Amino acid sequence: MNKNYNDPNGVELEERVIHIGRVSKTVKGGRNFRFSALVVVGDRNGNVGVGSGKAHEVPDAIRKGVESAKHNMMTVPLQGTTLPHEYIGNFGAAKVLLKPAVQGTGVIAGGAVRSILELAGVQDVTAKCLGTNNPNNVVNATVVALKAMRSPEQIAKKRDKAVSDIL
Repeated sequence: MNKNYNDPNGVELEERVIHIGRVSKTVKGGRNFRFSALVVVGDRNGNVGVGSGKAHEVPDAIRKGVESAKHNMMTVPLQGTTLPHEYIGNFGAAKVLLKPAVQGTGVIAGGAVRSILELAGVQDVTAKCLGTNNPNNVVNATVVALKAMRSPEQIAKKRDKAVSDIL
């Protein structure tokens, strides 16, 4: 489920629902059902956010997830159409391996990782989920990996060197 809408800042954001979970609580009168939604929001230009929402109805859970994702926006350093370097993100039992790829490769990734990378604007990458395939943990491991990415310019500035010395 994809939706496009304009952010008040003038940036057009796209949202994608990664996972909807149904949770039940047994009470005296029967079962009470609630829904949780895992949502990713991005502009396909290096900005992406992930959020989750819980509610009694699915649309409300998605709306809350989108609001949460907007608050958790981050910038992903891109080197052309791919990532600057390889990284393994860990979260719980999930490990996500992200590797840069040559132009024209496309996004080779599964489910949750694919959604995040596409909305972040990464066009050429190879990814592999290691360990668990729980969507929540895979998404968090992907976010950890993307937050750890550093562009050559950032590394050169930190080391007080020129970019040509780093590459």
